[in-house]
Formats: sequence, C-alpha cells, structure tokens
Amino acid sequence: MSDFGGMEDLLQDFLQEANDLLSDVDNKLVDLEKMPDDRALLNDIFRGFHTVKGGAGFLNATELVTLCHLTENLFDRLRNGELELTAELMDVIMDATKGVREMFGELGQMVQPQPADPAVIAALKGVLSGDAAGAAQGATTPQAVADVAPVSAAAAGEPDWNALHAAVTGQPAVAPVQSEVISKAETAIVEAVLSPAGVVPQAPVAASAFGRRTTDKPGGQPTSARRAEERGRENTIRVDTSRLDQVLNLSGEIGLTKNRLTSLRADILAGKSDSETLHALDQAVSQLDLLVSDLQNSVMKTRMQPIGRLFQKYPRIARDLARQLGKDVELVLAGEETEVDKTMIEDLADPLIHLIRNAVDHGVEMPEERQAAGKPPKSLVRLEARQEGDHIVLIIADDGKGMNAERIRAKATEKGLISEEEANTLDERQSLNLIFMPGFSTKTQISDVSGRGVGMDVVKTNIQKLNGSIEIRSEPGKGSVFIISLPLTLAILPVLLVLLGDQPFALPLSLVREILPIEQNRIQEVGGKETLVVRGEVLPVITLARLLGWPLERYPEYGVFMQTAERSFILAVDSFAGRDDAVIKSLEDFRPKGVAGVTTLSNGQIVLILDMKELLTDLGQHPDIGSGVRALDFA
Repeated sequence: MSDFGGMEDLLQDFLQEANDLLSDVDNKLVDLEKMPDDRALLNDIFRGFHTVKGGAGFLNATELVTLCHLTENLFDRLRNGELELTAELMDVIMDATKGVREMFGELGQMVQPQPADPAVIAALKGVLSGDAAGAAQGATTPQAVADVAPVSAAAAGEPDWNALHAAVTGQPAVAPVQSEVISKAETAIVEAVLSPAGVVPQAPVAASAFGRRTTDKPGGQPTSARRAEERGRENTIRVDTSRLDQVLNLSGEIGLTKNRLTSLRADILAGKSDSETLHALDQAVSQLDLLVSDLQNSVMKTRMQPIGRLFQKYPRIARDLARQLGKDVELVLAGEETEVDKTMIEDLADPLIHLIRNAVDHGVEMPEERQAAGKPPKSLVRLEARQEGDHIVLIIADDGKGMNAERIRAKATEKGLISEEEANTLDERQSLNLIFMPGFSTKTQISDVSGRGVGMDVVKTNIQKLNGSIEIRSEPGKGSVFIISLPLTLAILPVLLVLLGDQPFALPLSLVREILPIEQNRIQEVGGKETLVVRGEVLPVITLARLLGWPLERYPEYGVFMQTAERSFILAVDSFAGRDDAVIKSLEDFRPKGVAGVTTLSNGQIVLILDMKELLTDLGQHPDIGSGVRALDFA
C-alpha cells in the first residue's frame, strides 16, 4: 500500500526533477572541493538543498526534510563565512548527499523514507554547534536523532499548505500537510508550483515537479504494475518545444500533400492521364518522400538527449573512489552537449561506471608513484563524447601506468583462460582484448572495488547489445584509452541483407568485418569442425542454413566475417541483397529465438533481423563448430 494516498504522480515528478537537481549538486560539490571560497557555488548548493527540502515537506517526507534542513543550514554558515570548508567537513557533506539519494530510492518505492544514519545527523549537528570534535565523533558514533525545531505555521506571510495541496492536485489532502517542518523561507516551493522551469532551469521540462500527469484511463490512476514498470525504467523524456513544433509543421505539410495526391488520384481514375497530370503526380510523390524523410529525422531528434545528463553522475563517483583509495584524481568532462538516443543513455550508465572505476583503481597510480615516475601527483581521467558521421564516439582516457600486453597474456594463461599456444599467436591488440574475458583480472588481492574478474566482460557485452564496438589503446607508463563507437540511434539499424535461396535476412552491420568468397577446396577441418584460413588466422565456418535449422541444399559460395563479443567466425550464405538502414519493428507477442525484430524493404517484403548472440548461444553443441578454436574469439 502506498504511503502517499493519491499523490503518486506528484511524487514521481518530484523524484525526476529532484534527482537531476541532486546530480547537479554532486558535481558542484566536487568543484567546491577545488574552489572552497567560491561564493557562487556555495549559493547554488544551498539553493539545491533548499528546493529539495521544500518539495519533501510538501510530500510529508519528514526525515528527508530533517536531513536537507541540517545540510542547508551548514551551507548557510559556509556562505556567510562562519565555517571553513575542510576535507573532513566535505566528507560529512558527501555522506549527507548520499543519505538524500538513499531517501529518494525509498520514495521511489512509494514509502516514506526512514531516518538518516544517526552518525550523519550527529556529525551535521556537531558542525552546526561548533563542536568539531563532536562532529568527528558523530561520524562514527550513532546518537539519537533530534527533530528539526518546529516553526509556527502562523508565521506572517506563510502560505496555507493544505490549500496549496488542494489547488495543485485538485483534491483535498489525505492527511494534514505538516507545515511545522516547513519554515517561512519555504516560499520557494510556491514559485516552483507557479513556475515549473524554476526548479531545474538547465533543461526544458516536460512537466513541473508539482504538476499533474495524465493517467492511463480517463479519471483513473495508472495501474500498480504500470507504475512499478515506470519506476524500474524511466519512460518519460524531456523534449524542447521547438522540436515538437517542427514535427507539427511537417505533419501539417504531409496532410496537404496527401490531399493533393487524393485529388490527382481522382483525376487519373476519371481517365485524365495527360503529361501535365502525370508530372503533377510525380512532383507530389517526390514532395511526400522529402516530407516523410524530414518527419522521420525530426521524430528521431525528439529521442535525442544531451549525454551530459549521464556524465554529471560521474565526477562524484570518481572523487569518492579516489579518496577511498588514497589517490588524487580529477575527472575531466568534454562534449557534454553531444546528443544520444535516450534509451541508449540509460543502457550506457553501467558500462561507463565500470570503465571510470577501472581507470581510477587500475589505471592511475598513487601520488607518490607518479612523482617517482616524474609525473604530477594529480591524475587525470578524461570522459569525452563527440559525433563522428553517423556514430557517437565515447572516449575514456587516463594518464596512468598503462597496460602491459605480455603481462595480460601471462595472466590469462595462468588462470587457464587460454593455452600457451594460443597466447603465442596473439598480437598486442588481441592481448589487450583479453581483459574482456569473463573471470579475467590482474589484481592479486580482492577488494570491494575490484579483483573479482567481473565487469569488463559485461562492458563489452553491453556495448555490443547497443550495436556498438569498443577498442583499447594503451602505452606502458603513459596511460590507456578506451574508445566506444555507437550508432546515433537504436531506432534505425544499418544492416547487411544476405540471402538463403531467395529469402533475405538482415544482419547488424556493426558485427560485419568483411565479405569473402568461399572455395570448398580451402575449407579445412580442425577437430572435425569446418574452418577457413584468412590472412593466417583460422576462423570457424558456420552455415546460416544450419544455424537456422534449414536444410543445406548446396554449400554456400560466400562468407561474412563477423565478430561478436564472444567470438569471430565466418557466416556462410548463398548471396547478398545489399545494405539498408532498417527501421526496426519489435515482435512483442511472438518472437522466435534468434530474431531481434523485423523490417520492411522498399518492395514491401518483410525481412527478419537476426540476433546473432541468441543464435550462437548453443554454438558449442552445434555441428559446425566446437571449442577447439577459442583463441579466435579475440581475432
């Protein structure tokens, strides 16, 4: 049962905007650590906690109000020069913001948050009381949590919060709104209600944090299952109104062109087929083709979001991990305005966290090691995004110790991931790619940060799920660079059309490396499995017909050199039908194994888009290939 009695939609709007606001506060805290006397930063952070506190009070989230109120008072003292920002005080502040985010998580589960960690509350109160020793002790010794001093609701000029609740939500308050936890200064919340853009001015806002949202059914509420799904994955998107205006204008022009085509159709059916009519028809069809293309591009742009919304989470993560490890690391962001498909942004979050944590933990050295090597004690990790043609390129680079290909080969051999013979055949690039093998780690000790051999294999798998690729460049003593290449959007997929007889199938072009002719006299058997030698590399040959369970009437004449996260191989096909940009249609009710979706060709023919990872799941038991060519997984 929800603790919010009909305010669920209001709560979700609050969480969406407050999370963005807290991420911005986290970044400003990292900047504040470098510039502790920056008055503008102090004011911005103060206003951030103040706004969150106001919204929390409106939703009766008393414990969140308590934590934000204490943190807000601390920043009030800092900006007035009554306190000095130290490393210990910054740790207390970071713990407080972590507590706020944990409370957001509880609110997302539709329950009122539990009290904050008593040690954090005690540390905040110790700082505010001027007892530095008590604050330090409070960080480790739990103490009773005292309530925020109540403020009279009758204070002059304070709004009637129950009346405001009724005005905003259109319904009476289920329980009295606790005005005693909202101070007179909380009039910012009224401004947030009256001016939606006031809460998060950095980006266009689809709905105010305190506005109403449309429901699934007229007069009804979204079902609990639907709400649970929305909480699991954000299903809303912020779109600039100018982009929506462009879509609306194009829709209007398409409507006019449709009317023109209808008129010409009537003329032709009436027997009018002179050159002037046919020329007008040709012009109208060309105009429609142009408009539909423009509309498609405009709709795609509504899915595009600045990747800075994702990047803003990482400076705090890098800062906390570096401090935990005793390192001095600065995360430099670039290209935050680069736009990426919104669904892709969500799926990129975990891989980027893995890469940044690995750069801080594995990549960069301790300050004393860097000084001994003639480097500055502060390490730099760079996270950059840029658009190159029809792809987005993400770069994660560090100026650390780099990776040693020989050591990586030795470690993989020691762990039994590859044999010594296989290791001797790998060049430097292939050796670096060994770090993507499940279970690979060069750490000799396991910690809560790394050393368990999980993470990097997940990174490559998730990137390839997005039809992207990842490349490593490293130089010992200089640093490492991870380069991720992704398509602009997941809604349109470049594909290679291959034929089995007369039946076309679509393969994701991102997996295709080369097209080769297959001569049967060049096919060799390794362990009873068919292989083909390509420029000195032995690659397994898999026939598409057998992979799909079709009868093999004649041996295919062509091969597609493909590379997935797990292996490289030759896919044998009968012929090719060209390249296309497929608009993917998902199969929700019935999806056969190995089918990612369908697309329609220009001639109206429906083509299946193959999911190679699913098709290759049981490859070890497939008659075309066994496990005897594992070294080729990294070709």
